[in-house]
Amino acid sequence: MADILVTGGAGYLGSVLVPLLLEKGHSVTVLDSMLYKQNSLLDCCRYDTFEIINGDCRDEETLAKALSGKDYIFPLAALVGFPLCDKDKIAATTTNLGAVEALLRLRDEKQRIIFPCTNSGYGLGQGENFCTEASPIQPVSLYGRTKVSAEQAVLNAGNSVAFRFATLFGASPRMRTDLLVNDFVYRAVFDRSLIVFEGHFMRNYLHVRDAANAFIFAMDNFERMNGQTYNCGLSDSNLSKIELCEKIKKFIPQFTYIEAQTGTDPDKRNYLVSNDKIEGLGFRPQYTLDDGIKELIKAYSIIKNSFYGNV
Repeated sequence: MADILVTGGAGYLGSVLVPLLLEKGHSVTVLDSMLYKQNSLLDCCRYDTFEIINGDCRDEETLAKALSGKDYIFPLAALVGFPLCDKDKIAATTTNLGAVEALLRLRDEKQRIIFPCTNSGYGLGQGENFCTEASPIQPVSLYGRTKVSAEQAVLNAGNSVAFRFATLFGASPRMRTDLLVNDFVYRAVFDRSLIVFEGHFMRNYLHVRDAANAFIFAMDNFERMNGQTYNCGLSDSNLSKIELCEKIKKFIPQFTYIEAQTGTDPDKRNYLVSNDKIEGLGFRPQYTLDDGIKELIKAYSIIKNSFYGNV
């Protein structure tokens, strides 16, 4: 069993990943500033193998102590999404990139890193051609630029694997309603209507639990994955925003959506993504987009609160 540090481990992805790691018998230390006053890891406190450090990953003294003796490092701490990054550009740069650079200076080269990047680095994509890991990187937001730069730093440092995750969706103990699928389902449940800007723009999607499973897969296959980055998403879900609305309407027939004839979406990402590389190693997502939509409808019978967004 491994000793693992997860920075940002109380966030949307970490709150799913950390319990999974503990269930599998690993020892997990979480370093998180609890920016959103979340309590998503309370159930993990029953494990003797769980340690929580309420601190900032940019504080090098705190980070150095957290790194000590770890086998794996999962740098999840980040300001996620272009609206939040644009709201506080300094914090976005120092957290998404600066903290990762500090981690690389402080870690022992034997410590393995599994880094979550984003496929938003593909920006405007390649038209009708699928983006592979070899496609040009052209992020259109500060969020994308900081994550892509951090990914390159991690891979250059060695003994590391990176994932370019698709847009995540699904319920998490540290819920986010601002992610595209989560947001559209939220609006379908509560507003029954949605105006879609630039509805032809394409995205790839991945359930948050499959993103967590990808970390387990990388640990189990680290030697053959070492030194490389992998797109990770649902290969049957390269969908436009309008196609996503059509899927949601199957489960909420009262949902009405209209594509705006004027106006633009400030999030300009538009791409098709190939996940062939990681699928060639045997990784397969377990949750479909339909699974996530049904799950989210249940989740929104429990919560209706803007506290669960990032902005």
